[in-house]
Order: sequence, then structure tokens, then C-alpha cells
Amino acid sequence: MAKGRLAEPADAAALSALISRAARAGKGAPPVERWNPPFCGDLDMEIKADGSWYYLGTPIGRMPLVQLFSSVLRKDEDGKTYLVTPLEKVGIRVEDAPFIAVELAVTGQGASQALAFRTNVGDVVEAGPEHPIRFVEEVGTGGVKPYVHVRGRLEALASRPVMYELVALGEELEIEGGRMFAVRSKGAIFPIMPMEKLEASSA
Repeated sequence: MAKGRLAEPADAAALSALISRAARAGKGAPPVERWNPPFCGDLDMEIKADGSWYYLGTPIGRMPLVQLFSSVLRKDEDGKTYLVTPLEKVGIRVEDAPFIAVELAVTGQGASQALAFRTNVGDVVEAGPEHPIRFVEEVGTGGVKPYVHVRGRLEALASRPVMYELVALGEELEIEGGRMFAVRSKGAIFPIMPMEKLEASSA
């Protein structure tokens, strides 16, 4: 397949089979960060902002297939997202984040609090120094969009219910001499917004 050429429909089935073989070759998630295959063009595949996957404009309804594809996702330094196998790398489109955090579990309190997230494709990550949470202001609403690091350069956007749960855990903390509304997990502190902004929005 020529570089930059849109992948043909048959390529998706072949890629799926190749991914399946790669996934069975070892235990756990495939080591996509260590693979350096040639770029084989772009696949007409997109992950929508709600976490749904589309191929050739049609939703991919089979969750096992979505989970298979998600296991070999990689976001590179160029900011683009790819499906990567030992033999090929194909580009796909991502509307926002590739994953959605659909469930939050909280253990402990205060400095010992830990926040664990489950994604829509079955990943479970515990926020902390290795899996930070970042909050981005939502354009036009004044609200925030929380993202939690999953692996590599891939993140999960918190679903609306999880976002409300997360914000409910926020507390006023002093960070670098400033008053911040923030959450804690595994000893790390993740700022949501300055307290002044929070107070102004709720006045």
C-alpha cells in the first residue's frame, strides 16, 4: 500500500487478523511503543468524541473488535493517532480523546486517597504520578473537561457522570502559593481551577 493512500475496506479485516495474532503472541497489552513498522497510509476509521468507533462512516458495533483495535492504538510525537502492529502502521482520526472514562472508584481519604478509572474499552488506570489527570476549560460553557492518562500519549476523557463525581471530590489546596480547587490521588495533586474562579462562578 502506497504511503499516504487511503486503506481499502479489505485492509481493515487483514489488519484485524494481524492485530489478533500480535495480541495472542504475548501476555498483556501489545508493546506498541517498541514497534517501528513502516507507515502504510490512512484508514478511514474515526473515534468520535463520545468514544464510538466508525469505519467507512459506519459504526463498529462489535465491542471485541473495538477492544482489539484499541489495544494497538498509539499517539506519536506528530500528534497523530495510529493503529500499530509489528508489520504496519496506519493512521486513524480521533475527534477528541481515544477513550472515555466511564466509571470512577475512590479508595482512602485525604493524602491517601486513590482514584481508579475504568474506560469504555476495559482499561483500568489509577490516577497518580504515572497517570496524571488534567483539566481543560470547556469552550462556551465555562465548565471543565477532565482527561486521565491511560498509556503512552493516550488519554481518556471523563464522561459527564464521572466528571461530576470527580469535581465533587475537589478541595481547596495551596499550590505554589496560590489557592487552587484540586483533586488528589496516590499522593499527587491535580489542579482543576483557581479558587477565585470557582468562587466567582458560584457567586
